[in-house]
Amino acid sequence: MQSDDPENGCRDGDLGDSIRPQQDKSLQVQLVLSLVIGVSAFLAFVILRPRWPALYAARKRRLDAASNLPPLSDSAFGWIPQLYKVTEEQVLASAGLDAFVFLTFFKMAIRLFSIMAFFATVVLLPINKYCDNFDFKWGANKDVSNIAGTFDPFAESSQIPIAIEGVDLFKGGGNEDKSMEKKFLWSYVLFTYFFVALTVYFVNWDTFRIIRYRQEYLGSQSTVTDRTFRLTGIPSDQRSEEQIKAIMEKLNIGTVDSVIVCRDWKKLDDLVELRDKTLRKLETAWAQYVKYQRDNAKGSNFLSLPGSQSSSNNSARHNIDEESAENGHLLDPERDQTGWDEEGRPQVRLRYGFFGLRFRNIDAIDYYEEKLRRLDAEVVSARKKKYTPTDMAIVTMDSVASCQMIIQARIDPRPGRLLTKPTPAPSDLVWRNTYAPRGLRRLKSWTVTIFITFLTLVWIFPTAFLASLMSLCTVNKALPKFAAWLKDHAILLSLFQNGVPTLTVSLLNVAVPYLYDWLSNCQGMISQGDVELSVISKNFFFTFFNTFFVFAISRTGLDFLTVLRGFLKDTSKIPIAIARDVNDLAIFYTCFIMLQGIGLMPFRILEVGSVFLYPFSRIMSKTPRDFAELKQPPVFQYGFFLPTSLLVFNLCLIYSVLTYGFVILIMGTIYFALGYFTFKYMVLYAMDQPQHATGGAWRIICYRIIIGLVVFEVVMLGWIALLSAFVQSVCILPLIPFTLWYGHYIKQRFEPLTKYIALRAIRGTEDSEEEAVSDEPSDDELERPSRAIIRRGSTLDEDREKGWAFVNPSLTVPYVIAIHDSA
Repeated sequence: MQSDDPENGCRDGDLGDSIRPQQDKSLQVQLVLSLVIGVSAFLAFVILRPRWPALYAARKRRLDAASNLPPLSDSAFGWIPQLYKVTEEQVLASAGLDAFVFLTFFKMAIRLFSIMAFFATVVLLPINKYCDNFDFKWGANKDVSNIAGTFDPFAESSQIPIAIEGVDLFKGGGNEDKSMEKKFLWSYVLFTYFFVALTVYFVNWDTFRIIRYRQEYLGSQSTVTDRTFRLTGIPSDQRSEEQIKAIMEKLNIGTVDSVIVCRDWKKLDDLVELRDKTLRKLETAWAQYVKYQRDNAKGSNFLSLPGSQSSSNNSARHNIDEESAENGHLLDPERDQTGWDEEGRPQVRLRYGFFGLRFRNIDAIDYYEEKLRRLDAEVVSARKKKYTPTDMAIVTMDSVASCQMIIQARIDPRPGRLLTKPTPAPSDLVWRNTYAPRGLRRLKSWTVTIFITFLTLVWIFPTAFLASLMSLCTVNKALPKFAAWLKDHAILLSLFQNGVPTLTVSLLNVAVPYLYDWLSNCQGMISQGDVELSVISKNFFFTFFNTFFVFAISRTGLDFLTVLRGFLKDTSKIPIAIARDVNDLAIFYTCFIMLQGIGLMPFRILEVGSVFLYPFSRIMSKTPRDFAELKQPPVFQYGFFLPTSLLVFNLCLIYSVLTYGFVILIMGTIYFALGYFTFKYMVLYAMDQPQHATGGAWRIICYRIIIGLVVFEVVMLGWIALLSAFVQSVCILPLIPFTLWYGHYIKQRFEPLTKYIALRAIRGTEDSEEEAVSDEPSDDELERPSRAIIRRGSTLDEDREKGWAFVNPSLTVPYVIAIHDSA
């Protein structure tokens, strides 16, 4: 038996609407909170950027491809217009196609939501104000229960009839059709069509642009990756380099440069991995010993008297400092080790006996040197052995055109035999997965997919529980005095009920991608590029499902399964129930977008994670290799940033026509404007993207936008039906099949050109500038990429892949690994 508490608005056993803020100051408090967080992070960035170029200009300083970028001013705001003036051609030349696609998505969102925000503010807001009595206040959440009565989607008689010319589309009765009375709702229908058409137009336009840039960019380069394809499903009697070369050349498509049959190199890879670990331990031992000698030399020099002995000590100290420098040789065979003091040599504990209960300490340097010599002998022996070939081979052709013709064709008439696929770059290839059985990789993939689906469902409960802890009802039961104090302080109450849950959900969206990245690496994918695209898909599924879908159909998230069972009994209730809850969540998602854009976006450009971890990494670095790796630019992972941006994009679409749509669209425009500058700086100056750029993320972006459009249309269908305007509601229905058709249209027309290089786009260095990809007049209307992309000597991928070959590193890796000299 539940009893109502009129003072607190809570019921016994009720966790409260934990993510539905109802305080008048919600948006005000959230805006102030976001500004405090964002401005603080931005001020820290403008102070640290000129003082820490090793972090904030790491890519510009270390990579040759970024050297043609204009230098940025060290002033607080002077770098912003300079960054804005960096052209798309410069982005392509210095950061590659993936960065170009990523930034194009943000530019498209800015243009789209600026137009939508204008119409939502100028047209829809006055209509809602005068026709629907909508009184916008910063945080005054409108109670839609006054509009829809006491609608309960799971009550016995709660189904709303939609009757058109005597046809009852939903069985049952109860509500009167008010289509003629609420004629202002035709504006909702009109702008739903208009916004869908506008979104499709911008997606279509930018897809054409990206395809044209992609074909021009990839067609103008000739890397070993572009000339290489992966051949799978090789019969057991044809798994040799000579036979595969003969099969390919019999097709009369081109000449084969090289063939590498992937073999079961597991034993060799394990030996090389163990050798690398041993080498690092040996380097650490030497570094500790050299540091001890240097400290002793400094102490001796301080205590010694002036004279020849002091000069000798200074000379010795100088030699020690030279040998301990970051680029010094760790193992110098010409050095006379007998001249070194045995004191201070590091020790390693070696366990032996029953269950390793006995141990003794031995000299670490001698132990690891001996272990390294034995491993070297084992590696040399292992490289001479013959290994079992697998059903996969890597074939390099003499030209890009030959490779593309083979990739886009079917070689063998038998299913599953001699299948051709594009190959990732040599450094991007995960060699351990090339010789893993196809069935095992497929099993890993399905296992991880099922586990992630289960994990996403499990995340519902901790997410909802953490959010419910911020409910005033929950606090009132646990700490009634604290709840009473909060009610007397409206600003703190709004911050407690709204700011903290929003921040909790945002932090969860930041933390979970690291788990999904690790799981994606366990799926057995062939390349890190495939892992990156998989992380984007998984993280978007998590963010969209847990951040939007769960709370869109349940009050607190904890009752999600109960509500879902009710929907399965009668699916006709889904649009109306979702629309009702979605409108209730308008304030929450406005605050969410506000925090993500104004509050957390400056934290991304600050690279707060790297700033926080750098002192610890610096302390833990002991060897020249450690210091060299510490100077490497951090890696920009699109799977960590793109899913949240796609979620914000879809939220702006879904709320665009609703009452709070103009606020969310304005905040969305601000989010993407700040994100454009933030991510443009990161991909150009601060971070590196090591994968061979192909722009494959655009396919994922398009399909996720299609999902957002479908949800937008379903919400508008339910919302207008909730207002008892059934004629207008039914008018939304044609948009759903149209949007699904457009998704199929993208797959059929655009997707092949985002995967492959068209043969007419491939050019040699001797090709004339007049040659064009397409001579159709209609294509002239599109903005053409600059010819500088084609005329330049080499692209980013060509510079990166000079001297590379498709060979397992375990077969060729040098014994003495040279540290890159950055001087």
